[in-house]
Amino acid sequence: MIEVFVALGGLVVGGLLGWFGRQWFAQYKRSEAFRKIDDLIRQAKREAEKKKNEILLKAREERHRLRENLEREYRERQEHLEELEAQLQQKEKELEDWNSNLAVKEAQLEAAQKELEEEKARLAEREEELARIIREENEKLSNIAKLSVEEARRLLLENIEKDTRLEAARIAKRIVDEARENAVRQAKYILTEAIEKVASDHTVETTVSVVNLDSDDMKGRIIGRDGRNIRTFEQLTGVKVIVDDTPEAVVLSGFDPVKREMARMALERLVKNGKINPQRVEEAVKKAEKEIEQHIWRAGTEAVKEVGLDRVHPEIVKMLGRLKYRTSYGQNVLQHSKEVAFLTGAMAAELGFDVQLAKRAGLLHDIGKALSQNSESTHTQIGVEFAKKYGEHPVVINAIASHHEDEVADNPISILVSAADSVSGSRPGARRETLEGYVRRIESLEKLADSFPGVSKAYAISAGREIRVIVEPEKISDEEAFLLASEIAKKIQSDMEYPGHIKVTVIRETRSIQYV
Repeated sequence: MIEVFVALGGLVVGGLLGWFGRQWFAQYKRSEAFRKIDDLIRQAKREAEKKKNEILLKAREERHRLRENLEREYRERQEHLEELEAQLQQKEKELEDWNSNLAVKEAQLEAAQKELEEEKARLAEREEELARIIREENEKLSNIAKLSVEEARRLLLENIEKDTRLEAARIAKRIVDEARENAVRQAKYILTEAIEKVASDHTVETTVSVVNLDSDDMKGRIIGRDGRNIRTFEQLTGVKVIVDDTPEAVVLSGFDPVKREMARMALERLVKNGKINPQRVEEAVKKAEKEIEQHIWRAGTEAVKEVGLDRVHPEIVKMLGRLKYRTSYGQNVLQHSKEVAFLTGAMAAELGFDVQLAKRAGLLHDIGKALSQNSESTHTQIGVEFAKKYGEHPVVINAIASHHEDEVADNPISILVSAADSVSGSRPGARRETLEGYVRRIESLEKLADSFPGVSKAYAISAGREIRVIVEPEKISDEEAFLLASEIAKKIQSDMEYPGHIKVTVIRETRSIQYV
């Protein structure tokens, strides 16, 4: 029994110990959980405080920045207002000065008006006195001459008319004599003015070619060490190479257009290759010479075929091809020669002459210009010698010699060549402008003159070298017509570009018509 009680007691004690142990462990777990919760709460509070401080710091910085911006904007507006206020004060001062000056001017004007009225009164008195004296004198003359006032007036007017006619004749004779003396000088002046307006463009067009570069570094390669590349190039081509401050470009200058074109082709080949030395320069020039000869032959052959000629000597074909690179007064000579050939052929066909011979004479009339740059003779003399050398027809030779009237034309075809040469060179747009530009300039000239008050109609004549302005006589007097001509001339000079001179003629016509 004792053992049973002991066993039971052990069980009870063990159960109690187990229960207390579990209670203690549960209490420990709860304490540990509360401790962790407290740690989390404290950490969350610290992080929240940290975020709070960061937000407050950013808010303070943003507030500070906004305050600075507002203060700066306020200062700028304040300065602007001060500046406006200063300007306003200046304007007020200027207005006060202007009012003061206006008051002075008004006082001066009133004084001048008063003086003018007094002068008018004195003038009226003098006119009355003069009229009285004239009446008295007329009565005295009538009594002395036994003539009526009307008869005396008529006799006086007849004498005045005779004297005036004699004086007008003397003045007209003096004007004519002076005009004859000054005609040559004035003509030279007009020609010089016209040449000055076009000479610059023509000189650049006929003596200069421009080669574009990829960069300015290429200029150093073109010149070469100690200038050996550029010296070799100039010696081989006979063309001057100008390397200046012009960006990405060099200029080739020379009077021989064929050599200049050959030099341009050679230099462009060297620039494209990029490697430049005296040996490569020599190779490029030789290739360019061959190419230019081919181009010349092709241009001459095409011109002969286009005109429709046959049996033309190869040297003549070559000279025709050289004309492709020659210009005269801004007009391409080969194109001009073909135009003359077509015009001469057309006129010869209408008149029943030899069309082939006429075209041949027209095409070759300027052949001397292909060689004239290397000779002191005129292009007509050189052309005649060249045509004789290669056995051209006598009519062709005479057409070459006479188309500028250096010799007398001995056949109708030579006369036709001279006429066709004038037509090709003087038609609108042939040498200085296109037909559209010519028409536009004429319209602008007429529109400019029509814009002036009192102008009835304006007409541009003589290919735009004269503008005739018809005015309304009831609105424009003779004196005003002279001033109008000057104003139109000044307006043309300031607003338009034109070759040579433009004559402005203002016409004022008064007609008196009666019907019975």
